[in-house]
Order: sequence, then C-alpha cells, then structure tokens
Amino acid sequence: MRFHCLRTGLPIWLAAFTVLVACSPSQPPPQEATASPVQTRVLDAQRGQVEADLHAHTEVLGSDAFGGRAPGTPGEELTVAYLIEQFEALGLESGNGERWVQDVPITSVTTDPATVLSIRGAGVERDLAYAEEMVVFTQRQLEQVAVADSELVFVGYGITAPERGWDDYGDLDVTGKTVVVLINDPGFATQDPALFNGNTMTYYGRWTYKYEEAARRGAAAALIVHQTAPAAYGWDVVRNSWSGPQIGLTADNQNLDQVAAQAWITESVARELFKAAGADFDALQAAAATPDFEALPLADLRLSTRLSNTLSSTRSRNVMARLPGTEFAGEHIVYSAHWDHLGTKQGEGDQIYNGASDNASGVAALLALARLHSEAGAGQRSLLFLAVTAEEAGLLGAQWYVENPPHALETTVANLNMDNIYGGVDGRTRDVAVVGFGNSELENLLAVAADRQGRVLVQEPNPEKGYYYRSDHFNFARFGVPALYLTRGVDSIEHGPEWGQRQLDNYVFNDYHKPSDEYSPDWDLSGAAENVLLFHDIATELAAGRDWPNWNEGTEFKSARDASSAARAP
Repeated sequence: MRFHCLRTGLPIWLAAFTVLVACSPSQPPPQEATASPVQTRVLDAQRGQVEADLHAHTEVLGSDAFGGRAPGTPGEELTVAYLIEQFEALGLESGNGERWVQDVPITSVTTDPATVLSIRGAGVERDLAYAEEMVVFTQRQLEQVAVADSELVFVGYGITAPERGWDDYGDLDVTGKTVVVLINDPGFATQDPALFNGNTMTYYGRWTYKYEEAARRGAAAALIVHQTAPAAYGWDVVRNSWSGPQIGLTADNQNLDQVAAQAWITESVARELFKAAGADFDALQAAAATPDFEALPLADLRLSTRLSNTLSSTRSRNVMARLPGTEFAGEHIVYSAHWDHLGTKQGEGDQIYNGASDNASGVAALLALARLHSEAGAGQRSLLFLAVTAEEAGLLGAQWYVENPPHALETTVANLNMDNIYGGVDGRTRDVAVVGFGNSELENLLAVAADRQGRVLVQEPNPEKGYYYRSDHFNFARFGVPALYLTRGVDSIEHGPEWGQRQLDNYVFNDYHKPSDEYSPDWDLSGAAENVLLFHDIATELAAGRDWPNWNEGTEFKSARDASSAARAP
C-alpha cells in the first residue's frame, strides 16, 4: 500500500520531509570511553564466539555453490533451506504462524541486451550502446515497451519539495517527454549545510525518487546522468545492477503508472548531447543547484527505444524465526538482514556474484544473534529474526513485510538492521559508525553499549552516499518503526583512521557488487563481531523493559511513530 497526499501526489512521509541535519546533532564531540577489565574479559569471550559464527556462516552462504543467492534461482532454495535448518537447530519457532517463510510475489523483467537508445535531432544521430554508454530497463511488467520521438528535457535534480520551496519541474508539462536528471541533490553539489541536508544525501537524491517523480509528472522516460562521486559508485555498479533480470513486486496494474523506460547514461554521453543542443553541461549543472533553476528542453533532441522483455513470475520468500517473549509476546524487536545478492551472470571468467560481504555477512550476523539469544533465553518481549529477499532489487522483501506484516508494526518496538557488516575493513575500530546519525532514541542505548566496549559513536564515513535509504531498515522507518543501521567504523585500533578509510574505499570501488566480493578465511572479523554484540545488548535491554523508543524531533518518520503509538494505546 502506498499513501499519497491529496494535493501534491507525494508520499506522506516524503511530503513531511524536513531538514534533518538542522534538527539532529552533528558529529559528536570526542569522548573518553574505556571498558573495565571485567567487561573486557567478557567481551573477548563473546567476540570470539560471534567471530567464529560469522566466518562459518559467511563461508557457506558466500560460496560458489549458492550461485550468488539471486531470488527465484537454485541459490534461493539452498539459502532458505540453510536458514530454516539453522533456526530449527537453535530451538527457535517459526516466525510466521506455523510457517518459517513469508511468500513474496515477484516478477522478473529481463530486457534484451541488444536494446539501443536512439537519440535524433540537433545534428545528432546516435544509437547508445547497451552497458557501455547506457543501461535501460523498465518496471512495466510487459513483454514490449516502446517510447517514440520523445522530447528530451533537462530538469536538473528532478526534485519537487514544497516544504523546501523547491520545484525543478515548475510549470513545465513533461507528459510524454523524456526527462534528463542529475543524481543526488543540491546539498551535495554545493556542500552547503543549509541546502537540503548539505553533504548528507536526502531521499530526494536517490535514483528511486528520480524515477518516481518523473512518473508522477507523466514522463515517458527518465535518464539519470551517472557521475561517480554524487552516485557514490562507479559505472560498473550501474552496469552490473541494472542489467539482466530486474525484479519487482508483482503488480496488479503491471506497473503502468511507472515511466516506460528508465535508464542511466554516462556523463560523457550527457555532455555530448548537451553540446549538440547548444547547452553548457557544467553551467546547467551549477544552475540546477540553485532554487531559481528552470527546466530546459534540449533543443529538438528526441529519444526512441523499444524494449523487448522476458517476463517470469514466481514467489520468493522472506525467512523468519521467533523467540517468543514471556510477558509481552505480542511486542517484537525485529532483527533484519537481506539474504539475496546478484546471482550469476553470463559472460567469460568469474560471473558468480557471491556477495560474501553484501550480504552473507549480515545473514551470518543474524544467525549469530539467534544463537546468543536462544542460549540466554527469552526476555519479556519477543525477538524476530527476519531474513528478507530482493533487497538488491529495491528493498522488496522488506517492503512486502511492512505492507503485509505478520506482526503489527504499531507493536514493533524497533528494527535493528545488518547489511554488509564487513565492508572491507579488517579488525577492531575505536568508532561505531551510525548510518542516519542522530535520527532516533535507539542511539542512546547504542551509546551505552558502545561505552562498555570502550568505543564512541560517530556519523557514518560517507553520509553523502545515502546509505540510509539503501537498505531494508528504510521500509520500517517510513512506517514509523525506529530503525538502527550501523556500518563499519574506520578508526582502526591497529592501523588508524586513514588506513581504515583506504580499506573501505578499496572495497567500495573494487569489490562492491562485483564478483570479487568473495569470502576469505583471512578476514579479521573481530570488529564486525563487536558491532553484532552492540545489537545484542540493545535488543536484550529492549526485550527486558517497557520502553518504546521514538524518532528524534525533526526526523521525517516521527509523525508515523506518534500515530502508531496512539493506535497502540489501550
């Protein structure tokens, strides 16, 4: 179910979007945090157990035998069977009534890679090459989709944000046209903390929003200009992620309310087209970061394309296990991690996208936590261990869960999400990096748990990359459930912060969403294990108590939580 404002057509949670940075604490001041000798001994023992679990489960789930764990493939069958086997062995109960799984209806749309985007006009006759110059796809669940002679219009960042006094479309009617859009948002472009959220990406900067807004405006197609820094990943990630099968929730209306053609184009292609249209790309990019920007037709450039698609529908599965509470079993703390990755692609060489770090590591953490809690016994509240499908296709398994919750969201205490917990950084760190730093009261519990480890909270290393909107917790957040998502700190105890940042950058640019994201027994997972133990401490505290954590004032999700609190009241 999608909720929309009557007047703007924007989702309610997005229409209420406010300046997060202005209302949240900035980078925290340096803290003195030291663990006691007793705490250190206990931590060392627990960390060793969790580290062993992480290695064992990541090695299995990230192996070639699982084929990259794409939904609807034999890799899914192996993954689901493995998870159920592990949960049963720990003595947990099924998390969806009598079932261990929640069926998620998905439809796969695979566009013929021979597809071209034809650009004609202004002296240009270009057929853009698939994968090298563009990647085109569609959310419409149809075998044939076509766009013919659609006028190109540059709409800057493609943002309509009435609460910020910002509208890139203005009065321009783009019905049937092709909008050309920049990735990220003006805050990142200018680094002005007073503009949007400054360096920290808002949802307006996400590619998902760009296509959604284009559809609301009636566009026939939308082209996003890829640039590595504002996108936060290279062209290889675009090519690997948006080629091949594109999975979506099965839609009764075949997604006819989406733009017909969605595409990324390289920056070099964009510059070529702008030049042909007599426009200065750099000047227009700068203008787009100002509130008085006006959308601009690109001379008489027109786009045509015909997408031939192969469709297949199936049911993928979320897997869930439950440790019921003793007194308040209807109240749940939900651990989440996505089990899927990109599968196996065609081509020469290694084409298995193992996804060992992304996200066999997170599922391994889920299993490690299930063991810790099952051994410790139940608290007053229930714990749900949720392994969701199709995160890589757009957070689909988590979306299906929150839209069809087997356990009511108003009685869901919190969501603790684990995604890519290794991230290329070996060993322990002094810092705990919080994605969406300053968002919720869960960070108060996190700070106490971190202090016991002698660690301090910091903002995530790269807030401009919009990670808060790129993992499954976001679906819980938009329905009001306080959600906490950690990533690897970079202040290595052994090597220092510069080394840690280099390790993280190396992973992002060389291994993320590539076949090289493979498990190695040489990984030092002691730091990842400490983060897992932070979540264990938080969940144990919440399960034993009666607190209902909320979002901090000024966050875009607080109104939804307040509404659910009212619904929860007797």
